[in-house]
Amino acid sequence: MNILKAIKSLSKFEICLWSSSVLIILASFFLSHGSDYISLTASLIGVTSLIFLARGFAFGQILMIIFSTIYGVISFRFQYYGEMLTYLGMTLPMSVISLVSWLRHPFKKSAEVEVSSKLGGKKIAFLIVSSIIVTAIFYFILKALGTANLIPSTVSVLTSYIAAALTAFRNPYFALGYATNDIVLVVLWILATLTDISYLPMTVCFIVFFVNDMYGFICWKKMAKRQKG
Repeated sequence: MNILKAIKSLSKFEICLWSSSVLIILASFFLSHGSDYISLTASLIGVTSLIFLARGFAFGQILMIIFSTIYGVISFRFQYYGEMLTYLGMTLPMSVISLVSWLRHPFKKSAEVEVSSKLGGKKIAFLIVSSIIVTAIFYFILKALGTANLIPSTVSVLTSYIAAALTAFRNPYFALGYATNDIVLVVLWILATLTDISYLPMTVCFIVFFVNDMYGFICWKKMAKRQKG
């Protein structure tokens, strides 16, 4: 995994997308008179990870591991226990698994991961059954913890799990899964922002994430087609 090579390989459009994403997040932070630099740091790390994930570079998984850790702390502070448990107990370990999977399956010894477009019957069955089980377990845990906005938090668990599993499978639809999760998170953080304006940057963060995840989905579909030759 050559990090410097991965950075140099970014296109002008990707650099512009990343730069504009960073500027939007910074602008929302300072316009809202933000003082929560932990949230700002998490947002910047998260949006940076998405650019590398869109290109299929394992370095993006390392950044996602860091983001998941910080985001879990932020969620705990706002009593979004669903988000905390999802990212610390699921997204973070799944990112570690995905990192190993991506490093073990490079495309022709390049920095780019080999795309696996077809899931197969067993993986689809596993995804459906495990998604139901994980969501049900988390629902009752979150309910017992008195989680704020229980239903959106539970939906976030479901979408996060599916996206994380597809990431480990190296399937292009993982980005679409995360884009769906971004929509749920935008709703959650809008509700938080209505209580405390300092959380506006997190709302903007996930709007920016949505744009980047959609770009990632487009990239992976192109990667899959190109790798097939």
